[in-house]
Amino acid sequence: MIDREGPAVAIRPAAFSDAACLASLMTQLGYETGTAQMEMRLQAILPDSRYRTLVAAVDGRVCGMIGTFCHLSYEHDDPSARIVALVVDEHYRRHGVGRALIQAAETDLAERNVTRLSLNTRLTREKAHSFYEKLRYEKTGYRFGKILAAQAG
Repeated sequence: MIDREGPAVAIRPAAFSDAACLASLMTQLGYETGTAQMEMRLQAILPDSRYRTLVAAVDGRVCGMIGTFCHLSYEHDDPSARIVALVVDEHYRRHGVGRALIQAAETDLAERNVTRLSLNTRLTREKAHSFYEKLRYEKTGYRFGKILAAQAG
């Protein structure tokens, strides 16, 4: 059981060896992912300097992750970033793990001179909306999506 005050959370960069834990977290988020799939994704993401993947651990067990992506913008001159993934294991939610991950990501981005940070979240994730608003994130628009057919090569 987790203490009411919150667990002692250690934040560190993700490693390739975290693939199974990250796959489990993605599945909890609603994106069915196997370890082999996550290993393939991490092979591309981890060496790419535009990405940062941080994990939260309690008592040495990975219980959350956040992924950010830095990019240039057509709309602004200053560097921008997106939170592209944030998930906390269902047994560790509402105990400060997500807040610790956000804080670590914001600190990392500030150290990299990023001044604009945004994220997307599904319309149905009302608890997530409330979480972000408590952290002073503002609703700025709608996201639209479309699956494109891959071109045969």
